[in-house]
Amino acid sequence: MSAAPLLLALHSSSETLAVGLQPLGNAATAPQLASFPLGRRLSNELLPCLEELLPAERWGELGRLVVATGPGGFTGTRLTVVLARTLAQQLVIPLHGFSSTLLIARRLARPGGPLAGVPRFWLTQELPRRGTVAGAYGPRPEALGGLAELESPQLHREPQPWRPPHGAEPCRPALVEPEADAAELLALGQLAAAADLPGPWGPVLPLYPTSPVEGL
Repeated sequence: MSAAPLLLALHSSSETLAVGLQPLGNAATAPQLASFPLGRRLSNELLPCLEELLPAERWGELGRLVVATGPGGFTGTRLTVVLARTLAQQLVIPLHGFSSTLLIARRLARPGGPLAGVPRFWLTQELPRRGTVAGAYGPRPEALGGLAELESPQLHREPQPWRPPHGAEPCRPALVEPEADAAELLALGQLAAAADLPGPWGPVLPLYPTSPVEGL
């Protein structure tokens, strides 16, 4: 009997690369999770770190991929998205991209979490001398996993400090927890597989609220 195909998660929207692996179609199995605080070394060490969990000779066992699309650093986010797109194209398997802030929102909105049951809330990231990146989230039964990105992360230059347009809506900093967020990627990937979503690799692109050439 052949082993189940594997689900691979890649997350590099912070200074720490996180990799997750789990049998596809078996969300009850504890995932393999690993994190690597690489910073600028990501471009040289991405593949060796991935191979610590899944050697290259086993990449053919992959059945589906999930990747965090940002917002995050320009180079870091791009590297894992490009790798995921390449693997999906070459292996002819589905790929799904999810924003890193959606993954954080899922953690905070879980039962017992600080934003559980909140109908609409904001996650923000302060960018020195540039402004605030903010996105809105809330429960929606039709969304994959039940939580939707109501407003995608956008850069707000004014006013500073930034506040939600409706003052009563909660606002939290978007703090990445690499392995926990990779686990959220895996959970969404399992749901996508259960729903038999196609996952074309072409639309999966990095999310850049700011331009990498801004100010040049």
